[in-house]
Amino acid sequence: MTNADEAVALFQQGFTCSQAVLSVFADDFGLDRDLALRISQGFGAGIAYTDDVCGALAGAIMVIGLRYGRIRADDTAAKEKTYAVVNEFLREFETSHGSVACTGLLGYNLSDPQQVAEVKKSKVVMARCPALVRDAVRLVEKVV
Repeated sequence: MTNADEAVALFQQGFTCSQAVLSVFADDFGLDRDLALRISQGFGAGIAYTDDVCGALAGAIMVIGLRYGRIRADDTAAKEKTYAVVNEFLREFETSHGSVACTGLLGYNLSDPQQVAEVKKSKVVMARCPALVRDAVRLVEKVV
């Protein structure tokens, strides 16, 4: 099973998109999978229904940080590399999907409780998000 397949399966089991993406890479970085699930929980649903960046992208950005992120304040090269890779990742995702935010991807504003209720009722998340999770994993594998 590929990372993309595993991430989609986790998402379909009920984990958030951010959890699904980060957790499939946890072992690659010596990160406990349960810890990865906890760390990434709040980033799902456009960062906890704030209508921000897609959680699948937030999970992927965490993976990029694990690969390239700095661990010393003076390591500006690692900081710039991380930012460059994140920007490349986001550009490619937006080119493919037209947005990096949940509103643009789902057509609903997740910061509006009425629209969140409509999203849950319409099941748009289960219709659209598995493909977004899959693409986020594939793209992050490409750039890391």
